[in-house]
Amino acid sequence: MSSASITMIGVGAVGGLIAAHLCQVPENAVSLAVRTAFGRLIIERDDTLLEAQPRVMTDPGQAEPADWILLATKAYDSEAASAWFDPCSHGETRLAVLQNGVDHVDRLSRWFPRERILPVMVDCPVERISPGHVRQRGPVVLKFPATAPGRSFGSLFAGTEVNCEAVEDFVSAIWWKLCLNAAGVVNALTLKPSGIAHNPHAARLMREIVEETAAVGRAEGAQLDRGIADEVIGIYRNHPADSVNSLHADRLAGRPMEIDLRNGIVLKLGLRHGIPTPYNEMAVELLRIA
Repeated sequence: MSSASITMIGVGAVGGLIAAHLCQVPENAVSLAVRTAFGRLIIERDDTLLEAQPRVMTDPGQAEPADWILLATKAYDSEAASAWFDPCSHGETRLAVLQNGVDHVDRLSRWFPRERILPVMVDCPVERISPGHVRQRGPVVLKFPATAPGRSFGSLFAGTEVNCEAVEDFVSAIWWKLCLNAAGVVNALTLKPSGIAHNPHAARLMREIVEETAAVGRAEGAQLDRGIADEVIGIYRNHPADSVNSLHADRLAGRPMEIDLRNGIVLKLGLRHGIPTPYNEMAVELLRIA
C-alpha cells in the first residue's frame, strides 16, 4: 500500500472516530482541521480504548496539500469548512463527504470540483463525549460508489476494523441510511434515546416516517425492501437503550439541527413526486418550533 496524506475537517463524533481508525494505518499521514485544539483522539469501545495523536490544525494557514480531504462537519457548517479546501488541495486532491443527506455531490460542488467529490455513507452508532473523545457503540460501516476513486478511498482503511463496501447502487445505500436517520426524529422529538423504539406508540410513528421516506426514495430510483420499516425499528431496538443519535444530541445541546437534510428532504422531494409525507412534515414543523 502506498502512503497517503489525509486531512479530516470536522472532528466530532464521526470525524473523530474515522480519523482514529485511519491513524492505525502506518502509511497514512493524518491531519485534523478543528476549531479548538486538543491533545489526542480517544475512542471508547466497550472495555477497550483506541487512541491516536495526529497533527491538529486550527487555522487554514497551517494546512498543507493532501491527497484526500474528508469532510465530516454538520452539513450546515459546509460553507465555513470550505475555507480549508484550497489550502489542503493540489491538482488531484479528492474530497470524501461523510455527511448526512442524499445530495452530497450537488451540495459540495459549490466549493469543490464536482468530478473529484466522493459521497460516503457512514453507518455507526457513535457519540461525542468531549473534543477528541468519542464513544463507538457498534461496528463501523462505510459505503461509497464502486468507482476507482471509491476503491482508492477504501484502501485507506486497509487492515483496520472499518468495514468498507464499494457498492454499485449507491443511491439505494444512501436512501437506506436516510430511512434510518428519518426514524431518529422520534428520539429528537421525545428527547428519549434508542430504547424508545420498544414503545409501541413510538414504533408506530417510526414505521410511518420510514414508509414515507422509502416511498420517496423509490421515486428517486432507490431499491428498498418492502420490510425496511421493520428493519429500521429492529436496528433501534438492538442499539444500546441509552444510545443517542446526532439529531437528538443536537437538540439536547441547543445546537442547530440537520432536520432539512433528514426529514426535510423527504418532505421536499415528496412534494416534487406528488407523494404525501404527513408524518415527516409534522416532525419537521414540530422540531422547527421546539
